[in-house]
Amino acid sequence: MKAIVITQPGGPEVLQLAERPTPACADTEVLVKVHAAGINRPDVFQRKGNYPPPQGAPQDIPGLEIAGVIAEVGAKVTHWKVGDKVCALVTGGGYAEYCNVPEGQCLPIPGNLSFEEATSLPETFFTVWSNVFDRGQLKGDETLLVHGGSSGIGVTAIQMAKAMGHTVYVTAGSAEKCRFCEELGAAKAINYKTEIFADVIKQLTYGKGVDVILDMIGGDYTPDNLKSLADEGRLVLINAMNGKDVQVDLSVVMRKRLNITGSMLRSREIAFKAKIAQKLEQVIWPLIASGKIKPIINKVFPADKAAQAHKLMESGEHIGKIVISWQV
Repeated sequence: MKAIVITQPGGPEVLQLAERPTPACADTEVLVKVHAAGINRPDVFQRKGNYPPPQGAPQDIPGLEIAGVIAEVGAKVTHWKVGDKVCALVTGGGYAEYCNVPEGQCLPIPGNLSFEEATSLPETFFTVWSNVFDRGQLKGDETLLVHGGSSGIGVTAIQMAKAMGHTVYVTAGSAEKCRFCEELGAAKAINYKTEIFADVIKQLTYGKGVDVILDMIGGDYTPDNLKSLADEGRLVLINAMNGKDVQVDLSVVMRKRLNITGSMLRSREIAFKAKIAQKLEQVIWPLIASGKIKPIINKVFPADKAAQAHKLMESGEHIGKIVISWQV
């Protein structure tokens, strides 16, 4: 099969088209003929040599989400058959013509979505569900603040939380991105280049703060995150783009009875991911099929232009998801 491989740690140019053996399909796995794969920031970290794949995942083929057609099923697979159209969360190997996947990490392609649209779903939808609704316990009429509102995670969180009846605030880095987030359903998008988000949140919530914050920034955002949380609020960390070493005023944590948590999804066990898939299919997939939640695609690149896709990801100029396709 053809695959996009990391020839050595480095810039986008180290991604090259190469021939690799088609992976074997274990008893509880399906083999998917990949039509499209999503680009995610962990792919960039892996390419740079800063995010080694878990044991057992392909070491030189990145890619955490795919969409395609099942070409083979393992002997113990019960839920899928050859020819089924699926999207799936994988631990690696997504930038290839074929990828093997545990059956529980596959989901049917909802509605009439294209493969390119469907491949934009798994990584962000698994991440948002796991961190906002499971770890963050967003419920009732609670409010959510999402940093990076125009990112793949951001546009997913806006739509998912809004569809579940929550008020969503976001931060973004330009007037265009802020306008887009508000059109998508955010009650307010805060331009972090011209405004201090903690001050705006205080004003918007009449001093109460928000109930949950989904943060991929870390670093110097942390003190203002704690200021922006309501009593009993939850800060959920999924990345630390501005740095992992921070100073925290523990008196704020104690006084407001805050919960600081976080997770990394990629290394979690198959059964854990399968449970998230079940919840998504039950609760969220009908909302996608009905059009209440929609994939937001920024640009689709041919698979052999993966380096250009990574350049766009690193530029931060995109709104929504970046995808590579074996069909164009």
